[in-house]
Amino acid sequence: MNRREFFKTGAQTAIVGTLAFSEQGARADAGPSKSAARTPAVLKSYSAEDHRRRLQNVALGERGVRACMRKHLITDYLPGHCVYNLGEYPASKPWNLDDWDERELDKLRDHGIRLIQLHEEWNDSQRLNGADKYSPVNPTGFRRFVEMVHRRGMKLIVYVSTGFFQRTDSDFREEWARQQDLVEIYFRYARCSPASPGWRAYLLPKLMRILDDYGVDGLYNDCGYAKLWNNRQPPTPDEVLAFNESLTNDGAVCDLLALIYAEVKRRGGLVKVHISGANRPQTDLKTYDYLWVGEGGNNGDKLREIVKNHPPYVAPCLDMSRAKIGSEDELYLHALPYMQFPVLLAGRPFTGERAQAAGVSYPRGERCFWTRHLRAMAKHYREHPEGPHSYGWWDSCPGRPEARPTHARWLKQYLPLVEEGTWAWLEISDSDLFAQPPPKDVIASAFANREFHLVLANYGQSAVEIATRDAYLPVAEAGATRKRWTLPARSLQILRRGGA
Repeated sequence: MNRREFFKTGAQTAIVGTLAFSEQGARADAGPSKSAARTPAVLKSYSAEDHRRRLQNVALGERGVRACMRKHLITDYLPGHCVYNLGEYPASKPWNLDDWDERELDKLRDHGIRLIQLHEEWNDSQRLNGADKYSPVNPTGFRRFVEMVHRRGMKLIVYVSTGFFQRTDSDFREEWARQQDLVEIYFRYARCSPASPGWRAYLLPKLMRILDDYGVDGLYNDCGYAKLWNNRQPPTPDEVLAFNESLTNDGAVCDLLALIYAEVKRRGGLVKVHISGANRPQTDLKTYDYLWVGEGGNNGDKLREIVKNHPPYVAPCLDMSRAKIGSEDELYLHALPYMQFPVLLAGRPFTGERAQAAGVSYPRGERCFWTRHLRAMAKHYREHPEGPHSYGWWDSCPGRPEARPTHARWLKQYLPLVEEGTWAWLEISDSDLFAQPPPKDVIASAFANREFHLVLANYGQSAVEIATRDAYLPVAEAGATRKRWTLPARSLQILRRGGA
């Protein structure tokens, strides 16, 4: 069964307004999805010698690491994520694709990108072009983009929200949301309640239709969630407060996220979730494959400490509209020791038109940070058409020429660490892997598969000396194996055990 027919079968079995499936639909959905039929490399191609090496290296970690922050078996992990800007929205005319996008996607594929993520410019959230928040502003162009991404062997997820919805939309109902809107740039988003049955009945079929009708590989959910446990606004007449809500339990919203996750997985898809800032869903339920963190984060050290033990897989994106870094390498210093890899911003350059489109109201004007930021991008784009360009809401202005080559360099080093079936020991606190314990500002993590890797990160302000028990090779340079290492201040080193 091909992907299109599989999605059609799923759509035919869906009962509108619920997540229930008929007996006939359940049988139809029992067929293997595209992703379920793909045998992981560790099971498909490993020889007996490959398995022997893997088990020997896992034993090295099991015996050598006595204590660590987290231990994890890596499976079904795609670490190369890119937010691709299709074009401006709102704009004088809808974005369109041409050969430039073909070349850009070729570059991203060769770069090592495996997952393309679209933000909200793919849809028509303000109903300016005859579509809506759940359908593309350019249907023909969007279907072409889906095909372009798939032709290169990459996956595509698109922006949705289980909370944010334009209050002036003709479909909006007052009983879905309390009075706590997000008013920024060109939108006035109500925060629809996950406890509203009416909102759920409207939202869920819309989300599934995106998957079934357009053949995308999953959803990026910008939750837009206003917590219920400490909400000062009174419940709406439509809300059913079924769960115990607390600081450690997001009952209603995580019930909704878990149901959506199950439906996307039924279709063989992926879910990326963003709660807000550096937060995660407070639940034991499975609600995401990837967690986006970093919006509003202006300090990499603080962000790292908040998110380092979030359940995997975490996709960090330090907010470069606000943050300052010493070098591009700093983004990877904060992420790689914790089995995380930063998101790349690419695609069409931001022209800033979305913050000053003709005929569009900007209610807060220059009082809105994002309006100022995007208009600064527009000014720079006019004055410097050759670049450096900005590529996303969370990008710096002006853009950073070294961002993309640095991302490619570190991704090449990171991918061997996280092959299917790798065991990872993160933030090791007690082990036999070193001749003496590393200094207090140094974090070490280990990754065991057919090869055994150590990741060393020095978060201190001065260089340190480290001695490993076994001999290793630095993966970024040629040279002989050795046991002694100088780690400069604020630097990262990936080592491969010699003889592995």
